[in-house]
Amino acid sequence: MIPLALPSPDDAMAKGPPEPLRARFERLARSHGPAIGRTARSYARDVAEREDLEQDIALAVWRALPSFRGECAERTFVLRIAHNQALSFVARRRGRLGPTDRADDARAAGPDPEVLAGLSERMRAVFQAIHALPFGQRQVLVLALEGLAHEEIGQVLGVSVNNVAVRVSRARAELRRALGEGS
Repeated sequence: MIPLALPSPDDAMAKGPPEPLRARFERLARSHGPAIGRTARSYARDVAEREDLEQDIALAVWRALPSFRGECAERTFVLRIAHNQALSFVARRRGRLGPTDRADDARAAGPDPEVLAGLSERMRAVFQAIHALPFGQRQVLVLALEGLAHEEIGQVLGVSVNNVAVRVSRARAELRRALGEGS
């Protein structure tokens, strides 16, 4: 995973941030960087896209951090930003595709080959099955695998807890089917 980096001091948005803000950002990047990387991997098709998305997420966290009021857990705050950035990323990517390429894009988007190379055959099958899930199911499953409760997932995605429960249930059933494990 590419380390999350602050904007350069020359960046207009980073003019003299107070040190506590910088320290807070660095703490968030350390503690939630792996989750951000996994989130980016679940939306990006290759290493370059994943790295771009991770940097977009880092910049968005940096920009939003001064307005964070602690109304939710920091993890929820960071993952909400990550998923919002990922949605924008997917929308931009689809906007560059022609109409006939969109269906192929959804099927072709799979786990990062570099990640798959280091995994067991079983784990490869699981990652591929996750990437094959419908978008809404993949969203909730990725967050559930990060250890978020249904309520937190609802906060991240802006949907009801019941909606989250239905999506998780359907995603698990689809994964079992895809992996040949029956219901």
